[in-house]
Amino acid sequence: MLALHHIHLQVGPSHNPQTLLRDVSLNIPPGQLVGIVGPAGSGKSTLVKVIAGVHEATEGGVHWCGRDLAEEDLAPYAIGYVPQFSIAFDHLTVWESMIDALRLRVTGLSEQDRYFRAKSILEQVGIMGISGRRVRVLSGGEKRRLGLALELVTYPSLLIADEVTSGLDPKSEEEIMRLMYELTRGGERIVLAVTHNLRHIALCDSVIVMFHGSMVYHGTTPGLLEYFKTESAEDVFPKLAKRNPQEWHAAWNARRAEFEPKMDLPERLPQEPLPVASFESSAPEPGATVPPKQIATPGLLAQFCVLLERRWRIFFRDKSQVGLHLALLLGFPCLVVIFALGGLPQVQNPGMTADINVIQQLREAIAFTIQSAKIGQLVSGLVVMQVVLLTLMGSNNSAREIAAERLIFEKEKLGGLRPLSYLASKATFLCVLVALQSCWMAVFVNGICHVPGDLGEQILLLFLANAAMTSTCLAISSMMKSPEQASLVSIYLVGFQLPLSGAVLGLPDFFRWLTRPFIAAYWSWSGVLQTMRDTRYYDVVQSVAPTDLSLGDLCLFALACHVVIGLIVSYLGCIRCRWE
Repeated sequence: MLALHHIHLQVGPSHNPQTLLRDVSLNIPPGQLVGIVGPAGSGKSTLVKVIAGVHEATEGGVHWCGRDLAEEDLAPYAIGYVPQFSIAFDHLTVWESMIDALRLRVTGLSEQDRYFRAKSILEQVGIMGISGRRVRVLSGGEKRRLGLALELVTYPSLLIADEVTSGLDPKSEEEIMRLMYELTRGGERIVLAVTHNLRHIALCDSVIVMFHGSMVYHGTTPGLLEYFKTESAEDVFPKLAKRNPQEWHAAWNARRAEFEPKMDLPERLPQEPLPVASFESSAPEPGATVPPKQIATPGLLAQFCVLLERRWRIFFRDKSQVGLHLALLLGFPCLVVIFALGGLPQVQNPGMTADINVIQQLREAIAFTIQSAKIGQLVSGLVVMQVVLLTLMGSNNSAREIAAERLIFEKEKLGGLRPLSYLASKATFLCVLVALQSCWMAVFVNGICHVPGDLGEQILLLFLANAAMTSTCLAISSMMKSPEQASLVSIYLVGFQLPLSGAVLGLPDFFRWLTRPFIAAYWSWSGVLQTMRDTRYYDVVQSVAPTDLSLGDLCLFALACHVVIGLIVSYLGCIRCRWE
């Protein structure tokens, strides 16, 4: 049984809070399809998010089978939540989406068990025939069915469907409502269906009407027409507009005993799913809530492996993404080497022999200074171009990585996905990209331009510069509300790398020490130049762009700190709830 006791929800500052839910109380017995209706902005979605645990009520309590969910959350397998948005990746097939959901949410299943369970659920929701199609080509109704299928992998006792019929044609709408009705028959599952359309609520065992955050009715469909004194359900919303929410709520509290469903409870309500016989290929009963085996969420490592495999699968199927990465990988090093296709010029010694006059010596000294300045600028420029282009690659690597799939991640997190597994899979995937980009940049430029210094140290410093920006932009991606915002902020961050690196123009001392700790390009550029300290090129670079040789290993340490801090902030962003 699901019970809500005097639920209030307020948001905003304490001195001027906005009330989203006001004194909502109800009881729902097992085996019920409950429609939640109301005009736009009435609090329907907010109510189910409180029930699901996405939002925490300001006052009151949500109870499931006698347990207070404020003290003991529902186990991930016990609840299914189908949001308004798509909860599957466009580049995966229906079948792959199902298998991945099973591997992420249910442990202890053999490959055959997963096959039969996925097959039976897809047959149950009516999309087994299109299991080989990719999600991006599915119709709206097919995506809604897939969303329901993905939530049925654990046979949840409580299934919440938030506006899953919105935007569908009348036929598809009726099919989805009938499917949800069938999911409650012959079992103890409760299905809460948020809908804006009153056309099909006759299928519901009971109906909840919300109006500006208040519950103004909870009862059967015939009772709905009687209570609001209307001939059809579609006339209820216009009727609501004739009185304010407080009046409707007070009127409901005065008469709720006449219309509220009577609690006809079974003798025993399950506290946990019960283990039953091993799973067979036959489909379960539509309302089945008891899983074929005792449910346990896979561990951190198991989820990590599934997520990493899925990320690579999506990456290689997204031809535009692969093409962009290849273009950057191959094109950016070419932009660097065009400035020194014949290799770096040799640093010539000034001819200061005794048999030339003072004027000639002065000319040769000036020529040497000019030559040294040009070579120094060229060497410094080649290094800073590598660094800045790698930071741009880092921004491209991760600016949208979390933000673009944030809602899917939030949904999977509600189903038991560990944020650490998710972040580790992202970091591993990005690390491979960073390693390929940095190694190829260093090797290609060194091979064409013959850059002096230790190549191994240079690869490490370029790798850390790329990793630092990738990690930082991943943190930005985890904190932003949209992928567009994350991309914009990340590009601005890269734009500051060149002017604040000190490689082009020296900054005043105050600004240099203020900004230097945050500029990955400075530490990488300075570190790469220091790998040339035993060559004459280092001396000529120092004459045009002085670097602090005493920094030494501090460059590596500073870049490593950027990476670590970026990952820490990314984790904090991942554990933060961001549904909106």
